[in-house]
Amino acid sequence: MSQKKIFLAFMVVAMVTLLLHSGGHWSRTMQDLHAICPALSSNRPAGLKMKHTNVAFLKTHKTASTTVQNLLFRFAERNNLTVALPGRACSHQFCYPRLFSAHFVHPHTLPPNIISSHMRFRKAELHRLMPNDTIYITILREPAAMFESLFSYYNQHCESFKAANGSLESFLEQPWHYYRPQDKRSMYARNTLTFDLGGDKDRASTDAPYAQFLVDEVERVFSLVMIAEHFDESLVLLRHLLSWDFDDIAYVKLNMRTASSKHQLTPGLSAKIRAWNWLDARLYDHFNSSLWHRLSVLGPACVAREVRLLRVAQERLLQSCFGGRRPLFRPAAQIEYKELRPWQPSAKVEIVGYDLPTNRSRGFSSSAYEPCLKLIMPEVQYTKVLLRSQSIRYRQSHQP
Repeated sequence: MSQKKIFLAFMVVAMVTLLLHSGGHWSRTMQDLHAICPALSSNRPAGLKMKHTNVAFLKTHKTASTTVQNLLFRFAERNNLTVALPGRACSHQFCYPRLFSAHFVHPHTLPPNIISSHMRFRKAELHRLMPNDTIYITILREPAAMFESLFSYYNQHCESFKAANGSLESFLEQPWHYYRPQDKRSMYARNTLTFDLGGDKDRASTDAPYAQFLVDEVERVFSLVMIAEHFDESLVLLRHLLSWDFDDIAYVKLNMRTASSKHQLTPGLSAKIRAWNWLDARLYDHFNSSLWHRLSVLGPACVAREVRLLRVAQERLLQSCFGGRRPLFRPAAQIEYKELRPWQPSAKVEIVGYDLPTNRSRGFSSSAYEPCLKLIMPEVQYTKVLLRSQSIRYRQSHQP
């Protein structure tokens, strides 16, 4: 090895060691080592650019999208940005399952920098609402795992699932016997990803040209399609795309089910689900492959390093918020503060949330502790809190 290479290696090790011991904010400094970890071909290293603040995230169903939404909400609050939120008639979603309209947005959350609540995607309306330099992102999940989650979550709300008496096996044995396309919540029972993206969930499985059209359209509109099964790697790409810090993408998982609420899938059931949700499977397979192509451009060593740095940032966040302990998983009924209790879809499925560590619970009201509460706050409550704070800001800015 040449003396120059030995020197560079020594400098890298020394710098990382110094930064780890200093405990300071070092995510941007790490980007100065971009010769070792080059940015994607279309982007300079994240630390050398201004952070991109105009983002449209299509929040798909049962894909870890609530965790992504939470980090977007927190980024917006830290940077004094405006998040487009649903009007009161739409609850916490943009009047889903109707196609998105700019009229669904609460007037106190205009003009927006970020939008990330559930909607059925309609490109023209979002382009009318969002700034011209908005970056569009979304997330997909493997269709069999996603459908099992949808069936569990909505088995008391979707008529097609209820008709099968809550039996996933029965439904998949004769899906056309139970499936009712005209029902209000039929979008949960077939090709939900396709529907969320604004596509036609009921296209015949022989319509290969339509599937290709859908893939091409998503490629054209979305700068990044994340994959739930490779969440941290997807966040690495997101960080480079938006020129964000590691602290900006630190997270804890939200909206998770207990193990007893999950149905173990056999290979046979998985194959039936993918055949029934053939458009979703086509989308997932394409963009999963696309994700790994983009990661290969960044480089396996670089990706692994950035994933490690992300996890260091998460540990630092937990140390700051909870004294190094992870927030405590609890059934909703056992969580002391209502603000932290996740919505329960039915008595047959249990969504767990987080409780405050006992040594921190007394500081619940502290304004300094509020960002830590937001880290573990469920979607419905966080949406209400954010709407309230943005409405106050709106009224103050519009006073005579």
